[in-house]
Amino acid sequence: NLLPKWEDLNNAFIGSGRRCLALITIISRSHADRNVYPSAGVLFVHVLEREYFKGEFPPYPKPGDTSNDPITFNTNLKGYPDRPGWLRYIQRTPHSDGVLYGSPTAEHVGKPTIIEITAYNRRTFETARHNLVINIMGTEEFPLPYQAEFYIKNMNVEEMLASEVLGDFLGAVKNVWQPERLNAINITSALDRGGRVPLPINNLKEGVYVMVGADVPFSSCLREVETPQNQLRCSQEMEPVITCDKKFRMQFHIDWCKISLVDITKVVPVHNSRPDPGTGVLPDIGEYNPPSESLKSRDYFADFLVTLAVPCAVALVLFVILGYSMCCRREGVEKRNMQTPDIQLVHHSSIQKSTKELRSMSKHREISWPLSTLPVFNPVSGEVVPPIHPDSYESTSMPLMQTQTWHYATVKFAALMFLEMV
Repeated sequence: NLLPKWEDLNNAFIGSGRRCLALITIISRSHADRNVYPSAGVLFVHVLEREYFKGEFPPYPKPGDTSNDPITFNTNLKGYPDRPGWLRYIQRTPHSDGVLYGSPTAEHVGKPTIIEITAYNRRTFETARHNLVINIMGTEEFPLPYQAEFYIKNMNVEEMLASEVLGDFLGAVKNVWQPERLNAINITSALDRGGRVPLPINNLKEGVYVMVGADVPFSSCLREVETPQNQLRCSQEMEPVITCDKKFRMQFHIDWCKISLVDITKVVPVHNSRPDPGTGVLPDIGEYNPPSESLKSRDYFADFLVTLAVPCAVALVLFVILGYSMCCRREGVEKRNMQTPDIQLVHHSSIQKSTKELRSMSKHREISWPLSTLPVFNPVSGEVVPPIHPDSYESTSMPLMQTQTWHYATVKFAALMFLEMV
């Protein structure tokens, strides 16, 4: 278990010499219909031990087997589906103890809070229910005027709630701060502050915020993070230089850039003016008169014309304009030739004549047929397979084999072009 040997404590003292550390934290074991008396503004911790609830479930059927049933807990305010806003609950696995923790405020003083605790046995699917009555008491020294919040990177919330770990941390803070009274005010997981779940590698932790309060001003060591040099290092994501960090480093890795120092004596209270809620009774506006059953008929012909006829008329106008542009404004070949210079028409006509003459010459050239186009004799049937090409096969698609014919056509084409240009 991560929370071993919690005992009922109303006042615990950690100190040496004349100075002592007062822990008003209420720590209790889980029992049926138990009454606890936490103080407002001080961390409250209540452990739900699996060993206690095991006695209310039947043992294993085989004698001698160790009972290690998976047990989970559900906690809620009596008559409501969830817990109060100041109370949190955590249980990592069904084989670990559950923990209720939080910091009640002064507005809850004198109001008994009944928490229903339901234990579920995941092996037998049986349940057991008990009530925890929380009687919040007020303290004269609440709230302490100077409050500091530390962010510890190498801890999870259930590890920090352990009595030994929390006591070691408060002892280290006491050595740095040197107060007369030092209380643990609240503990919050970094996930509740928008942090991300760490990757399951290198034993990474979620991180936890621990708020403590004292009756003396902050020490010079805690004030070092506010210096311009350390503020610059924090803005560059570098570790600030803190002289008292070595007193925490052996067990707690503190992110000094996220430390928060608050002096509530200098905080200006803000009073929001709330509107008068009134009596909650609506004014008398007379009897309700529903509309009559005989409703007048409505003519939708005008709406039909606006909705359908107008778009159709616009589409028809656009169709007429498009048809006139495409059909009635074409230039034609004759108009194009009239606007073209005569010399350009002569050149174009001569090129067309030369092209036709070359094509007619290429059809009458004498070349040998490719083997793939000759008739094929079938030795089995004795039939003669016709050639691949038909009689109307255009010889212009065949490769030109005779060099003389090619040279003759080229020279003739060049001569014709030269005569046209002259």
